[in-house]
This record gives sequence, structure tokens and C-alpha cells, in this order.
Amino acid sequence: MKQPVLSRRALPWLLAGVLAAGCASGAGDDKARPVRSGDGASSGSRWQPAAGTPWQWQLSGRIDTSVDAPVFDVDGFTTSKSTVAGLHGQGRRVICYLSVGAWEEFRPDAGKFPRELLGRSNGWKGERWLDIRRTEVLEPLLARRLDMCRDKGFDAVEPDNVDGYRNDSGFPLTAEHQLRFNRMVARLARERGLAVGLKNDLDQIPELVGDFDFAVNEQCAQYQECEELLPFLRAGKAVFHAEYELPTEQFCAQSRRLRLSSLLKKYELGAWRRTC
Repeated sequence: MKQPVLSRRALPWLLAGVLAAGCASGAGDDKARPVRSGDGASSGSRWQPAAGTPWQWQLSGRIDTSVDAPVFDVDGFTTSKSTVAGLHGQGRRVICYLSVGAWEEFRPDAGKFPRELLGRSNGWKGERWLDIRRTEVLEPLLARRLDMCRDKGFDAVEPDNVDGYRNDSGFPLTAEHQLRFNRMVARLARERGLAVGLKNDLDQIPELVGDFDFAVNEQCAQYQECEELLPFLRAGKAVFHAEYELPTEQFCAQSRRLRLSSLLKKYELGAWRRTC
């Protein structure tokens, strides 16, 4: 990766400014149309999204269910079980966004994370990298979060901040530490019947493509990294991709060629989107 890419998430101080936009019935240039059902196959009891599956990524504001997408990726803590059920009733699959490699002070379980596991800021207010070497401490905490995703009825999980070893975390993290941690997260998700996506962490895709059911990527076109996601695409697995700063005419041709599931989004990740 040519430069670290900070993950974009719904943060409490952003919500007041985006709730009104999130409550609108429309989202950019998309209109409500019948939802397609061909969004991938199941691997046993676990969903497997296919390469090229369209998606919507909304982590702030009230969820706009009128958006035409067979897959919704939404915040696991703030999205209710009834909202997940409602999306299922419309034929959608639903992904549970969770931060697993960084601590967030605004989450209801924040006080359960020992202070010695908290490292430097990851660039977002109120968030700090976690010492992912301490899997014996983190595993039960993350297992409870994944229990929440399962119990709300989610189909899959998007675990965020899984590339701390490439950042100034405050801990001497190595690639091996990251591989061990990421595989633990994938195992915990799959044990609960949840599909699991690899978020960014491009350098470790060759080692991890078999452990994850899809990928989530930010800004691979801007940083000329999209071909690094080919192992997922060659395996027929979806790559859910978002750009923030490039107009669609600068990345959509490549996205169609590679079969990326690409969106143009705003940084607050409200309902607004443009598709290829």
C-alpha cells in the first residue's frame, strides 16, 4: 500500500450534521426499483456474495431502504434487529460493520477493554489502535460483538481496522501478528454462520483470501491498487469498493473490467451514492 488509508466510519460528532440527509427518501442519483435476488450463493449456512454484486454502504443517518441495492453494509451497534429484518423482507442481504482492531470510546462496551490494550490514535477522534497481539483478551470481547451481529440477524460482518501493523499503532505489531488476529476474527465470524470480509489490508490478501468470503476496499483506484484485489475476484468473491475523491468516469471503466462492486461515496458515509 502506497500510503495508509484511514477507514471511514460514522462518528458521533458527524451524526447531527448528516441525520437530515440520511432521512431523505432518495440517495443521490438512485431510485427505488425492485431488488435483484442474484447476490451470491450460500456456503453451507454462510452467505457467499459473488463478484460484481451491487451494494450500499451507509454508516451514518437513518438507513434509506429505498436505495436500489441487494446488499446493505450498516453499523452493527446502531442498526436494530427490526431494521435488519425489514431489509431481509425486501430481499436484501445485510452486513454488520464493526471495528475490531481499534477501540472506540463511544461504543457501549468500551469500558470492557483493558487500558493497557489501547495504543495511539488511529486518526479518528475517540479511537485508538488495539494491541492485537493480546488475542486471549480480545477474543471474548470480539466474540460478544459478533454474537450481537448474529442475534440481530445479519448475514455477514465487515471487521474494520485490520491493518494496524502498517500504521503507527504504539505497539510493535508485525505482519504475523496481523495474520493471526485477522484469521481469529474470520474464524469467530464463520463459527456464527456469518460471512466475513477483509477490509483493506491489501498486502496480506494472498495469505488471507481463503479465510474471508469477500473484501471491502477504500480508494484502490485513487492509489492505483485495485489489481491487488484480483485474488478475491478470481475466486468469484465480491470486492465491495468505494471511492471518495475521484469522479466515476475516472474509475468505473476499470471497475467494470475487474468486476468490482464500486460506489462513489461522501466521507460521512450517509445514504448518498453513485454507482458505476
